Amino acid sequence: MAKAKELEVRLQRTEQQLRLFQKISRFMVKELSLQDVLQGVVSLVVEFTQCDSCLIYLQDGDDLVLCASNTPHPSTIGKLRMRWNEGLTGWVARERRLVGISREAYKDARFKKFGELEEDNFEAFLSAPVIARNRVVGVINVQHRLPHQHTGGELEVLTTVGEQIGCVLVLARMAPTAVETANHVELVLSSGPIHMKQ
Repeated sequence: MAKAKELEVRLQRTEQQLRLFQKISRFMVKELSLQDVLQGVVSLVVEFTQCDSCLIYLQDGDDLVLCASNTPHPSTIGKLRMRWNEGLTGWVARERRLVGISREAYKDARFKKFGELEEDNFEAFLSAPVIARNRVVGVINVQHRLPHQHTGGELEVLTTVGEQIGCVLVLARMAPTAVETANHVELVLSSGPIHMKQ
């Protein structure tokens, strides 16, 4: 009986993951502002992980800039910056690796305190790079106030969400008419590796 219950819980969680990815994909095809898409992604991640904080930082030169948050930091959106060599967030961007700390994240030698953020004292920290065209262009962080053991599913979800955000950023650079005027068959048949036009 216990085995059946465990399988049922795993199936429910897998279905929740699928719904999360579907909802993010739908953001990608709607005509929404990039800020609305990022805020929508943050809300979905908070709902899925039951975290207390979800922050998305994007690259601006050598800095990572806070661009979306579920917590009430309106004065910090677009203004809170850290260098690529600062904090756990910068480490994730530089190393292009996921990091998960289940307790006392604020004691990690890489951790950067901001002073104005309540997240400075949160216990658990999970972070994944945002990747577009095989380049790190940002970082997504999930934090819990209390100790939290991150599951393999949460690690996979945050990695995939980071990749989806990267795709959203690439799509946002396209002119609205580019999809309408493109010969999609020609694009596919004549293409080699996909390169981004500058």
